[in-house]
Amino acid sequence: MTFSRIDNRAFDEIRRTKITPNISPYAEGSALIEIGGTKVLCMATVEDKVPIWMRNGGKGWVTAEYAMLPRATHTRIRREVQRPSGRTMEIQRLIGRSLRAVVDMKKLGERQLFVDCDVIQADGGTRCASITGAYVALALACRKLVSNRTVSQNPIISEVAAISVGIVEGTPVADLKYEEDSTAEVDMNIVCTGTGKFIEIQGTAEQEPFDREQMNDMLALAEKGLRSLFSIQRDALK
Repeated sequence: MTFSRIDNRAFDEIRRTKITPNISPYAEGSALIEIGGTKVLCMATVEDKVPIWMRNGGKGWVTAEYAMLPRATHTRIRREVQRPSGRTMEIQRLIGRSLRAVVDMKKLGERQLFVDCDVIQADGGTRCASITGAYVALALACRKLVSNRTVSQNPIISEVAAISVGIVEGTPVADLKYEEDSTAEVDMNIVCTGTGKFIEIQGTAEQEPFDREQMNDMLALAEKGLRSLFSIQRDALK
């Protein structure tokens, strides 16, 4: 029996993706990213201070927070009021690392860019969507810093985007939706710069171990999907 995807996409095809920039009148940079049924609101805030441990160092800082609204999923999840869960902490650290990789902290100066990523609807790939949308919000905030002459040069040095790939029923596929992600034999998240350099590769064999050839197939799918995502980001920032 030949494997076919639940939404009839080709194995290397990403879901319909839309990025709406400047979604908020208050944030210095903002974007709503929609990848299939996944929707994430990304807001960038500029703070004219850095963490205490960075003061008087002449460099800035970029950090992120991630949250999923209670009814972003099929059933209500409890709001994380007192402290983030381990999964939430892992994801927001990943978003922060990904964004910092494409920012020149010296050009940013002693100020902090804070990016909030709130999942309002989840259908797989929320961390990847958050990174991809957060970059647009971050880039818009940095443009505002330049236009306001707060900084002399744009601190953004490259784009960053992320995509999920995996193996479902023995077949490598790109951009897994929830039903695929929850049953995949292998689940992998790839974070990459616009120049083709990897920032992070998170790969796990959920069921069957995978070999080098399968990994190369997944990386090839990721590279193709990322090219599409970078194009969508650039269009949103025009």
